[in-house]
Amino acid sequence: MAHFPGNCMNLKSICRSSTLCLPAVLFFSLAAPVLGQDSDNDGLDEIVVTATRRASSVRDVARSVSVVSKDRIQRATQQLGMDEALAAVPGLYIQNRYNFSGDLRVALRGFGTRSSFGIRGIRVIVDGIPETLPDGQSGVDSIDLGSAQSIEVLRGPASSLYGNASGGVIAVSSELGDAEPFVEGRIAGGELGYRQYGLKAGGQVSSADYLVNVSRTELDGYRDHSEFRGTQLNGRLGIPISASDRLLVAVNFADQPTAQDPGGINADQVALDPSSARAQNIQFDAGEAVSQQRIGFVYQAERSSGTLTLRNHYVWRDFANKLPFAGGGAVDLDRFFYGFGAQYRLGDSMPDAFELAFGLDYDRQDDDRRRLDNNDGVPGVQTFEQNERVDSTGLYVQGEYELSDAWTLHAGLRYDELSYDVSDRFLSDGDDSGKRDFDAVSPSIGANYKLENGVLFTSYSSGFETPTTTELANPDASGGFNPSLKPQTADNFEVGYKVSNENLYYEISVFQIDLEDELIPFELAEFPDRIFYSNAGSSSRTGVETALTWRNQRGLGIDASFTWSDFEYDSFIDEDGNDFSGNSLPGLPQRFGYLGLNYASEKGLSGLLEVVYSGNLYANNANSVEVPSYTVTNLRFNVDFRAGKWLIGTFAGINNLFNEDYNNNIRINAFGGRFFEPAPGRHFYIGVTANYATANESL
Repeated sequence: MAHFPGNCMNLKSICRSSTLCLPAVLFFSLAAPVLGQDSDNDGLDEIVVTATRRASSVRDVARSVSVVSKDRIQRATQQLGMDEALAAVPGLYIQNRYNFSGDLRVALRGFGTRSSFGIRGIRVIVDGIPETLPDGQSGVDSIDLGSAQSIEVLRGPASSLYGNASGGVIAVSSELGDAEPFVEGRIAGGELGYRQYGLKAGGQVSSADYLVNVSRTELDGYRDHSEFRGTQLNGRLGIPISASDRLLVAVNFADQPTAQDPGGINADQVALDPSSARAQNIQFDAGEAVSQQRIGFVYQAERSSGTLTLRNHYVWRDFANKLPFAGGGAVDLDRFFYGFGAQYRLGDSMPDAFELAFGLDYDRQDDDRRRLDNNDGVPGVQTFEQNERVDSTGLYVQGEYELSDAWTLHAGLRYDELSYDVSDRFLSDGDDSGKRDFDAVSPSIGANYKLENGVLFTSYSSGFETPTTTELANPDASGGFNPSLKPQTADNFEVGYKVSNENLYYEISVFQIDLEDELIPFELAEFPDRIFYSNAGSSSRTGVETALTWRNQRGLGIDASFTWSDFEYDSFIDEDGNDFSGNSLPGLPQRFGYLGLNYASEKGLSGLLEVVYSGNLYANNANSVEVPSYTVTNLRFNVDFRAGKWLIGTFAGINNLFNEDYNNNIRINAFGGRFFEPAPGRHFYIGVTANYATANESL
């Protein structure tokens, strides 16, 4: 979020929108908590976002977008998951911090809710390089929070910008090297077997800047069979080719040999022992091991005639997963993912009131997937082998027209083609090779009206989302693609208002999303913990998102946000003939919110007391299992002091201060009532950082 001068712990949320009635906007602006932040009357102009595929101020973006700062991401946090930093972003609901086998489950205006593991329906970008595969799968296990400079969250469908699976966008930017070289070490530890070690260095060599961060995280976990071990290295190198040309090289290595999965358990087992694991998960040693290497290049050339941006990336990923059943329960995946993109933004050749950019994206995903029997945790006889290839090509154009000093129009159009091709290499049970092709046209349009201290905006955007390769699994066969599964489509209408003055930032937005063929997960008794998918006929999502940030000159501040939503199936009859029309979307509460009280002194003391609220939610399509609401309170603080050229930071935190009983994750439509993954009670951590730099010897 935006920075207040002299404030160490700052967060900022930004926009929201929708096209619902004005009375609803006014009601919720008075009734609901909020989030934001600003330093002066021009604060909205000072906050720059790039997730919209162009650098622009928050004021000029006719969309709902939030920006989280480095301090909010790194200061006094455990850095176990992005939810620590993004808890105050309205419309964004995150689960599963403590089960690293399943990765974070992220929902943004309902997109991503269906995911049983990893992120679906939301585009993830790191340093300009896509972390999202062509088929729509995203992971965050390789994102290094210890070197993150900012995180932008673009809320609402953005397929006109990014194509497939863009129900929202999360864009992470890593730190750049400072002018003066520095070295920083970090050591942290705490309950649940938490241990973390890190070493970061950055600076400049000649005219090039660099930053490298390596970290090791270990967690024994709250539940049985939930151990995690992981090592990361993240680096950026900025090379000026000339006065107007620059090359960014981004590298990342992640090695996670241990990520155990305790599994979901039923209500009776939760009542008996919430820290226990499902017996089958222990028997079959359920969990995963991941090794990934990524290198990416972003080249930018600025000329008076326009700006050319080129990107190219390569990702190698080895993944082994053991599921809690015998037949085909061991999965081995070897992935190669690469792509390139080009964007050209016209410069002086366009009239002053116009901006125009067009571009091309091409990405390929090549997976070699095998399944073997899982003999009590030991891979056995091979039962399945196939190659899965996904090609994605997109062409887009984005335009902007400034009608007057107050009015600005925005529009975009994108065309995408995707090709899925599976080649069966295990032919003893028949040939299950197959091919699916999808294409889509995605428009968007919006308008901004600038006021004295804020901006009123409205927009329409569309989105489409194909099933991923794993979601296309055929429930009627051992391999091949499900021939009846279709992409889901979405139309998003929103209207919003954001305002800032010297000490206050405030935003509110209202949205309406209409979906067709929403992708819905389900399980089969013969394949427990293996997820298949079907389409709902249609569904609708209505919501209001509010956010507020307030600061005073003494270092005191408040961050707050609140989300109200009504997400339901308009028409949905599943494959067994069950009619769920009119039911609420499972896995997401109708109401959730955040309240943070923070303090930052000029002498190095800072602290945050935060309260995270989640309302009731349903665990299944039938809405027959309701998960109760909860309120979790966290406390963390930091003390910095300087000794010569050393800046020493000590920090500590207490999670779940009041020992609330709640669930770390809800497994939607889980077979046998195994919906629940209980979260740990009260637990603490402490740590220290030591930074050596040649500049700035005073706090």
